[in-house]
Amino acid sequence: MCDNQTERFISENIQSDLKKLLLINRSDATIDYEFAFRQIAGLQRIRYKIPSIYSKSNIQFPPQLNIEQSSSESTALYKKSLCEGNTFIDITGGFGIDFYFISQHFENAIYIERYEELCKIADHNFKALEAKNISIVNADAVQFLESMPISDCVFVDPARRNLNGGKIVFLEECEPDITQLYKKILDKTNLLLIKLSPMLDITAAIKALTNVNSVHIVSVENECKEVLLVLKPNSFSTIYFKAINILKNNIIEEFEFTKESENSVICTYSSVIQNYLYEPNSSILKAGAFKSVANTYSINKLHNNTHLYTSENIISNFPGRIFKVLKVWNFHKKDLVEMKKYILKANISTRNFPLKPEELKKKIGIADGGDTYLFGCTLQDESKVIIQCEKIILTV
Repeated sequence: MCDNQTERFISENIQSDLKKLLLINRSDATIDYEFAFRQIAGLQRIRYKIPSIYSKSNIQFPPQLNIEQSSSESTALYKKSLCEGNTFIDITGGFGIDFYFISQHFENAIYIERYEELCKIADHNFKALEAKNISIVNADAVQFLESMPISDCVFVDPARRNLNGGKIVFLEECEPDITQLYKKILDKTNLLLIKLSPMLDITAAIKALTNVNSVHIVSVENECKEVLLVLKPNSFSTIYFKAINILKNNIIEEFEFTKESENSVICTYSSVIQNYLYEPNSSILKAGAFKSVANTYSINKLHNNTHLYTSENIISNFPGRIFKVLKVWNFHKKDLVEMKKYILKANISTRNFPLKPEELKKKIGIADGGDTYLFGCTLQDESKVIIQCEKIILTV
């Protein structure tokens, strides 16, 4: 709890520019400025990221890094949908957003966190949220495993930054090293749910873990946010990949496939750009379902390495962006000069193309933005083209 003066300061500055706020004269001894700044930063960060928590009063916030690494409400709710039962254990509690939402599907939930400060904050927040089924244990995850009770689900979100603050790529570099712990965990649970950064090497992670049942690549509004590995006590010869894109209206685009089906499927290619152009959502692209998505929706791929697709008639339920093709330009000097006469600004992307978007924009000589979309890409006959489109917004 904070005193009235500090609470008033937080309330008055909730919309303030935090960088400017940090420079003010801290002369009022009745205000706990450090606490206030942390609260303001936390509230600003979760306002849209975790709206149901933002709407509650008396929530306390940990250091900024813990908030940055916490899940959004929409991704936490997706994880909640993957498991249920009697007992749930989170061995890397942190700020506790995933824990709080997942715990709602269980009779009992145990929050494990090695840092005492985070445990105190979590205890305060869970009481403020009126969560009745929660126990908090201040312990190291590895040590806790020795006495960990049998549970229906264990969740782990290993730290994904090295000692210098840089991003890491391999699961073995995370803390705790789940590759050394997962078998011991699976001796005591029916399901192990691991949250990973999309920056991690998914193929390498699967090779390091012999009990992966499914892989969930989760995006929010077409921005890839996290990768979830679901492990179960038995080993599995086939691993299911689920590409999930959570939209603003709470509709979930879901595409499921296996690597075996992706490798065996035969899709059609086209060097002719038809009426509509399709760009799969970021989860499908991250998962590598390049041929499977073409086969499922009966659309033509432009090139084996160009992950854009075309069709004569619109496929309205396609999981990604849909564009109406307006014109196809050749990647020749004559066409580039002509383009500049008719297109003043555009949103530019490149796929399997010799130039990056910034380079293509500079070469054409146009500004960013507007309603026109340009895709520089390579077709099946190896010709280079620029596809001019307009985005189609479908109402549900």
